[in-house]
Amino acid sequence: MNPELDALLDHSSIDRLQRAYADGVSRRDWEQVRGLFLPDATISLDLVTRPAVQIEGPQALTDFVSGAIERFSFFQFVILNSHIEASAADPAAAKARMFMCELRLEDGGRKRDESFGLYRDTYRKTEEEGYGGWRFASRWYRSVARFPRAEVFPLS
Repeated sequence: MNPELDALLDHSSIDRLQRAYADGVSRRDWEQVRGLFLPDATISLDLVTRPAVQIEGPQALTDFVSGAIERFSFFQFVILNSHIEASAADPAAAKARMFMCELRLEDGGRKRDESFGLYRDTYRKTEEEGYGGWRFASRWYRSVARFPRAEVFPLS
């Protein structure tokens, strides 16, 4: 095997996994989204202006997200930038920072709003098919800004 090629394939697979999440949420394909996560995945959401939310497992995640975005007639999840890092100690582990934006319009609304955030993800390589076997093991999210309200939440 070629370690450089393996690293490139893993990086590409994780990038595809991130994009599959953005695609699945934008299309509201909850079955697709659930398949991207390990069964015991944990998700932490820090929305800054509301109490933090802790979610356990893919079904609870899609229940939460689908309920949160059902009021939008238009919803698009956009990846702005992502930095993926392989684990030097464990070839079946990786992590990433992903900056994103949600573009959305409420039902009956006339003005789009935008919400910006940062995900800190951990990934695990499995025997599953697709995305090189990579799945989300955990996600931590923090709101960064919301417009047009001009709310900005500096990162520490």
